[in-house]
Amino acid sequence: MNKVDIDKYFKPDLKEARKRGKSAIEELRFQLSDAHQQIGVHKQYKIYTYGCQGNEADSETMAGILRLMGFSATEHDEEADIIIINTCAIRENAENRIWGELGRLKAYKRQHPNLILGLAGCMSQEENVVERVLKKYQHVDIIFGTHNIHKLPEYIETAMFSKERVVEVYSQEGDIIENLPKVRTHKFKAWVNIMFGCDEFCTYCIVPYTRGKERSRSKAEIISEVKELAEQGYQEITLLGQNVNAYGKDFEDIDYTFGDLLRDLDQLGIHRIRFTTSHPHDLDNKTMEAMRDCKHVMPFFHLPVQSGSDRVLKKMNRHYTKASYLKVLNELKNTVPGISVTTDIIVGFPGETDEDFMETMDLVDQANFEGAFTFVFSKREGTPAATFEDNTPEHVKKERLYLLNDKINDGYLKGNQRFLNQTVKVLVDGVSKYDDQVLAGYTEHNKLVNFKGNPDLIGKIVDVKITAAKTWFLMGESI
Repeated sequence: MNKVDIDKYFKPDLKEARKRGKSAIEELRFQLSDAHQQIGVHKQYKIYTYGCQGNEADSETMAGILRLMGFSATEHDEEADIIIINTCAIRENAENRIWGELGRLKAYKRQHPNLILGLAGCMSQEENVVERVLKKYQHVDIIFGTHNIHKLPEYIETAMFSKERVVEVYSQEGDIIENLPKVRTHKFKAWVNIMFGCDEFCTYCIVPYTRGKERSRSKAEIISEVKELAEQGYQEITLLGQNVNAYGKDFEDIDYTFGDLLRDLDQLGIHRIRFTTSHPHDLDNKTMEAMRDCKHVMPFFHLPVQSGSDRVLKKMNRHYTKASYLKVLNELKNTVPGISVTTDIIVGFPGETDEDFMETMDLVDQANFEGAFTFVFSKREGTPAATFEDNTPEHVKKERLYLLNDKINDGYLKGNQRFLNQTVKVLVDGVSKYDDQVLAGYTEHNKLVNFKGNPDLIGKIVDVKITAAKTWFLMGESI
């Protein structure tokens, strides 16, 4: 394909994605047109999902749209008439997996030329990714991003009947699309988007470019969705946003933020309310007090810190210091006694010295985290940090990661040991793949528990007495 062909498509533009205008966010409602309702009859789809809970929620929406169009789901490539790969761009390893998958499907597409192959998600929002796909992966029929999932029926129609390649990725701030159908992955746990986008612009992160401007769903739409889930018997919801702490701060007509939303949802009959992800800069007293007061909001908080060095935090554009992070963390723990807190930490950020790393280790000692996701810095093209000078050898970064993980693992174990000989409430997820008499589920504090029990308990909240505490999980006996 030559350059003229490539330039005709509606491709992402990082410069446009950086813009944050003052124009109002539109709230639109999805409705499937009559022309698209029978397109998928007697046809099947398969969706591959990579990345975070937001990607999983997006895949549930894609599945809902495809079902409305008449498609049915399949787990097998050879049975699929359409395959969509929903991608993650948070780290280089995640993208490399997608390139491998696209390479595998290239040969498969030669054998099944009528198969429609779609690329969606955060990778599709990156300029360099789309250019590479257009030049080297011409077997991909549809490329669309995170802002325009609701237009999937149009893209499928074009690819199926006009045999034209569709590339449409918006770099605009993004709107809110309500009334989107979903095929829920779980029968008793559900994702609920409460807001989209991120305005933090951490220097290492591509998400503000791929997900757009911070924009909150109306409280009425969220409450309506959660009410429906409660009526359907769902036990747990997880509220999703790139920064849930910023929920409602974009509202101009009402004073209604995340703490208010938690209090309203607590009244709707859902037994467990969780949320992710939070930013320390936006964690306020109203949210902490709602967590303290609301019976159904779980005593668990994931509060990413990324580094314990003020110098590194400033280079990351995180808007807080080590001291201010620890201050808000202590306020949270004092307000919600017994709460479990986990975090995210990056090691090997460009310019990180041994002294910087030791500041991180000291923060971990003071914070008493009960777990963490830890990573070696991954350069993302298009972010400021991708241009920062980075002289730290890879083996040094890995050594720091190993040292950090040893300390984090101590925190995992201590966090589990505090529940030894206690009776906890466990929402049972399923059976062990090794023994169908062993059940597994999570406590209110988000601790994994294994215990023997009848599979009839799956989907229910049961009392379990903890008999052993391991680093990664608890063992118990059903009461």
